[in-house]
Amino acid sequence: MRALERHDKQEARVVPIIVRPVDWSGAPFGKLQALPENGKAITLWSNRDSAWVNVTKGIRKDIGSIKMSIPAGQTSGGRSIIESTTQLTKKLEEYFVQRAGGQLSRVIYNARNKLEISEIEVARKEGDPPTGDKAVDEAYEWMGVTYNFFWNVYERNSLDNKGMPLEAIVHFGSKYDNAYWNGRYLVFGDGDEEIFNRFTTDLDVTANELVKGVIQYEAALAYWGQSGSLIQSVADVFSSLVKQYSLRQTVDKADWLIGTGLLASAVRGRALRSMSEPGSAYDDPRLGKDRTVGHMRNYVNTSDDNGGVQINLGIPNYAFYLIAIELGGYAWERAGRIWYESIRDTRLKSEAKFGDFAKITLANALRLYGNKSREVEAVRKGWKQVGINLKK
Repeated sequence: MRALERHDKQEARVVPIIVRPVDWSGAPFGKLQALPENGKAITLWSNRDSAWVNVTKGIRKDIGSIKMSIPAGQTSGGRSIIESTTQLTKKLEEYFVQRAGGQLSRVIYNARNKLEISEIEVARKEGDPPTGDKAVDEAYEWMGVTYNFFWNVYERNSLDNKGMPLEAIVHFGSKYDNAYWNGRYLVFGDGDEEIFNRFTTDLDVTANELVKGVIQYEAALAYWGQSGSLIQSVADVFSSLVKQYSLRQTVDKADWLIGTGLLASAVRGRALRSMSEPGSAYDDPRLGKDRTVGHMRNYVNTSDDNGGVQINLGIPNYAFYLIAIELGGYAWERAGRIWYESIRDTRLKSEAKFGDFAKITLANALRLYGNKSREVEAVRKGWKQVGINLKK
């Protein structure tokens, strides 16, 4: 209140900066012009760097208006406002220099179809031109797209949020049918070309494995049962968002499929998984039928597949899809923001169940958007449609 009193006496200038969504119109400072422009909370901007730049520009503009209003020769009051506000602007500008985004550091190694990681060779590093080797160049490109997504949308600086280099190994093994994150490297097989094509083909497959690195640094979920399914589901969610972001697709235009180019042409299927229709991705004599389920009534209790990780992941996948569709627009902006904040939430324990994660997503929706928001209702509705009811 003291600051507002000084503002009214023109001894200081108060500039509200809205960081998170909140009903501030009825607050004591509600009559003041808030930043960023139109009082849109910084966390709601698709690029938070742009929001802070908007704040900086607004403060600089404010300084200019103060200067214009100070009578010649005045050395107190308004001058002190200019000095303190200028210092704040300088600090913000220094922050942007320190947090410069897009500082990619990528290294692609070639295993030359061997299984020994100790024998890998550098094939392409940051700044090098394309090599002509599809696997090398695809891995390089898709890692860059994924990094830029997390930086531009969530201000995340690489997997550890500290700018760690992104490293990948391609041509791993002979006709190797897999891609995985080993804690340091992304590892890609070339596929057998009968069931699977090379695993660098799709952006979302690369993004999927990189997201597991993000989860490693944030959530430390155990790869068993429902917590294991959450690892894979979160990877599916964000790999789909990376693809949607790269194509600038709204929720109604996205295919919600994971790995559309991974299945060989002879295989009867359209992808590895479908988030919008769990269990419908493929049905092939050699590959089998997609067993993914999308509702708790169909939950499979099994000791196979690390406790049904790949089967039951369709439940949280479908919940996210339903929430995103309910909210509309770009899925990474609101539904994605809720999921991102939830995997970083300290309440998410290593052996979390689906219900635990659902409660955390609701808590973050409440924190970000408010009790009566459309986002909160969408989260409740989405989880309820997959058989998980959240109390009001």
